[in-house]
Amino acid sequence: MIATLASVGLPNLALSKESDPSADEILRLVRMSYAMQDYKLSGNLRDDESGRTQPFELTMAAQVIRFRFSDPAEIVNVDLSSEPPTLTQIKSGSKSKMPPSALSEPLRGMSMSYEDLSLGFLDWPNPKLVGHDTIKLGAKCWVIQVNNPAPTGAYGTVKIWVHQASGGMAKMEAYDRTSGKLVKEFLVRGVQKAGDVTVLEEMRIKTFDAISGEKQALTIMTMDKPEKKQSL
Repeated sequence: MIATLASVGLPNLALSKESDPSADEILRLVRMSYAMQDYKLSGNLRDDESGRTQPFELTMAAQVIRFRFSDPAEIVNVDLSSEPPTLTQIKSGSKSKMPPSALSEPLRGMSMSYEDLSLGFLDWPNPKLVGHDTIKLGAKCWVIQVNNPAPTGAYGTVKIWVHQASGGMAKMEAYDRTSGKLVKEFLVRGVQKAGDVTVLEEMRIKTFDAISGEKQALTIMTMDKPEKKQSL
């Protein structure tokens, strides 16, 4: 999702319109901001309660985002050239497309899921611009709401805070399809410059109980300085 969403580089795209773009245009800008990147980054996932860490490598090229983990070895590819993006997994030398039933599984035991990496919500139909907000770091954002058209997946509704200056996702909230309550929040807490591009430095992923609304877990994603022009 944003998940996946906030771990990639965001180009500084200028918008010429004086009035708000449509929700479709805004999400098209988000897709572009991810698909046009060509970077290699190293990062780390840390569970806030246990302190357990999970390093990973992330590469972006040719409209493919690749997450590479070790111990045990696993590669997850997000192909942005398809609509919706295609998620494939490589484990024990075998490559397979991830079935919908596996998307809600935790990623490496953290509070992220494979569904969060898929960016599939960017292609959900009939997005709506529901407001404007200024969040941490003074980022002016459009707030877009999308509803899941399929009977599969853990989320029924997703709200996306899109940074107006860059076209990148600054925050995302996902709501349970049954209870309608908040179950996941992604929040960018820090960014860093790499040439003319702004990339993620820190993102926090919180999960909440779908019934009580209480926080269940917090995963902190941090990224090192990127290396440019890397091929897959």
